[in-house]
Amino acid sequence: MRNFAQPALAMVDTMRAAAADDPGRAIAFGGAPGSNSHQAAMQFAPEALPLPFLGFEDALDAVKQGRAGCAMIPIENSQHGRVADIHFLLPESGLAIVAEHFMRITHALMALGEGPFEAAYSHPQALGQSREFLRTRGIVPMSHADTAGAAAFVAEANNPLIAALAPPMAAELYGLKIIEDAVEDAHDNTTRFVVLANHTLDPAALSGVQSMTTFVFEVKNIPAALYKALGCFATNGVNMTKLESYQKGASFAATMFYADIEGVPGEPRVDTALDELAFQCNSVRILGSYAQARKRG
Repeated sequence: MRNFAQPALAMVDTMRAAAADDPGRAIAFGGAPGSNSHQAAMQFAPEALPLPFLGFEDALDAVKQGRAGCAMIPIENSQHGRVADIHFLLPESGLAIVAEHFMRITHALMALGEGPFEAAYSHPQALGQSREFLRTRGIVPMSHADTAGAAAFVAEANNPLIAALAPPMAAELYGLKIIEDAVEDAHDNTTRFVVLANHTLDPAALSGVQSMTTFVFEVKNIPAALYKALGCFATNGVNMTKLESYQKGASFAATMFYADIEGVPGEPRVDTALDELAFQCNSVRILGSYAQARKRG
């Protein structure tokens, strides 16, 4: 049975008990207490009750089952790109994106010993964001489910030759020493999170607000299919700020795209662009409209 490392369990149990008493205030997230997702949730809604889970899928399930009012999920990083599996999980979750949040990310190297270290454990995103730091020090990157969970694992392992890359807060929570702070390779390292809920926001409520709409679409398997799909936005003056592809199934003939545009349904230019897109594609599915947390461009 999967579970958090022992040093995290008491905090997890306390947080889950509080959330169970008032699930509407709970924000589910993937990771141990002290993770970046935990901190993002508290930045976004300081009055909320943090509800930790081992993985993103478990956090999304908690919202679907009514054990949390929403979930805070990292979707992309300025340095290391999209978070693995998110583009599959979001459409399949049945939840809607209702907000976004940007957070500056910093990692610390923390351990029980003083070093040198044979290995450092962390989430693959954090390892990728600190690749050069680890390489120049000869520290082997070792994947873990999340950053703060890696810190709890290192504390539990009681091995002075291993370290964790995690937010500085995790060192305090799990009794580790910060060996070196701000070890990320780029010091403008930023992660974009999205907030998902069981309800959608009415686009009309976003009138006059700089807003985004996120959707997925499947192009037809014909020449120039993507060119025709993107032309729907170009000819209607709709700014697309994100476009990423992924394969649907094993045929490699059905390509899905995940996209963000500025604007919301109800705006004539957006409605026209989406209608034209539906004509050009096999399927279009809107994942949510929400206010911009940061101006694009």
